[in-house]
Amino acid sequence: MALDKKTPGAAGVPQHIGIIMDGNGRWAKKRGLPRSAGHTAGAANFRTITRYASSIGVKYLTLYAFSTENWNRPAEEVSALMRLFRQYLEEALSDFMDENIRVRFLGDVSAFSPELQALIRRVEEESAVKDGMVLNLAMNYGGRAEITRAMRTLAARVESGALKPEEITEEMISGELYTAGQPDPDLIIRPSGEERLSNFLLWQSAYTEFAYFDILWPDFKPQHLDEAIEKFRSRNRRFGGV
Repeated sequence: MALDKKTPGAAGVPQHIGIIMDGNGRWAKKRGLPRSAGHTAGAANFRTITRYASSIGVKYLTLYAFSTENWNRPAEEVSALMRLFRQYLEEALSDFMDENIRVRFLGDVSAFSPELQALIRRVEEESAVKDGMVLNLAMNYGGRAEITRAMRTLAARVESGALKPEEITEEMISGELYTAGQPDPDLIIRPSGEERLSNFLLWQSAYTEFAYFDILWPDFKPQHLDEAIEKFRSRNRRFGGV
């Protein structure tokens, strides 16, 4: 069935899709290559899937690029990932800016090098005028850390007397998250054969549909995204109702 590229929601393309980009290391290992080669292949596929998602009418695409736990990986692998991030951001400032895509970053970017932080700010600022798909890159992101950060912000308002505890609502909490002002994800996709969230968009995914693939991220193609969307369209989303 051809995808309806105009109508967001259950009848067409999901408005907000999240993807946990998993399996780069295993992809490289299967080929006798260093893990860094898998991350390079995964980064190339990231660009392909991002452009495709934009072309079919996805409004928000959130990609899990680097978690708060990924710092525990070998130093050589982390360094390779940082080089890839820098390369992507430099490319984004040159040719990727021709796309009508606004780029935002979710997570505590203060942990990155000053050079990388400066590039992040430039990409966000220079893409802010775009009115097409919003691309959220979750970097140094963790769902629990995000919720903790929101709670501390609200607790400070309570402590100052600007807010009463009983006045705190779900909407207030959502408004303090990195995704404030964006709809919750309709669909989260995880390649690699793993079937867990891994600390990704924990608050936002309360009523999200999931699609898992036994395919490593570098091998995840646009047709697999189409397949995930077809699965999404076949489901009856009741949001706790009948």
